[in-house]
Amino acid sequence: MDQVCIDSSMPISAIMSKRVVTVSPDDSLGVVRRLFDEHRFHHLIVVENGVARGVISHRDLLKHLSPFVGTLSEAKRDAWTLEKRVHQIMSRGIVWAEPETPITEAALMMAANRISCLPVLNEKSRPVGIVTTLDLLRWVASWLHPEFRDRNAA
Repeated sequence: MDQVCIDSSMPISAIMSKRVVTVSPDDSLGVVRRLFDEHRFHHLIVVENGVARGVISHRDLLKHLSPFVGTLSEAKRDAWTLEKRVHQIMSRGIVWAEPETPITEAALMMAANRISCLPVLNEKSRPVGIVTTLDLLRWVASWLHPEFRDRNAA
């Protein structure tokens, strides 16, 4: 295989998703579930007064919902799990990056902290994007296979 030289100075803003959907710490898990279903992604940034306070993942949601929600076996106590609040299960003390953080540094941060998403925040701690492991994989694939880069640029 040919050697590939990856531009290690490319900023995270080049690959981040700029479509950021947020929730409030007081939103219910029912709201979170609906957002995950509507938008078909796996991470939401928790904001309070516009400032990022945490992250909630689809995995977090599944861990805290009753497995009987939405089934014939659902009981009241199962449905009540949808009434839990985001602040009860969100990850606090988030690891984040600035838009100009190099992609390679962001990847190292994610690996070192064993996280699958990295909120991208501006100087006022407001979310401007999010990077996931899938975004990083697409970026690596685009360097290894230029035809992949061309296909995803369209």
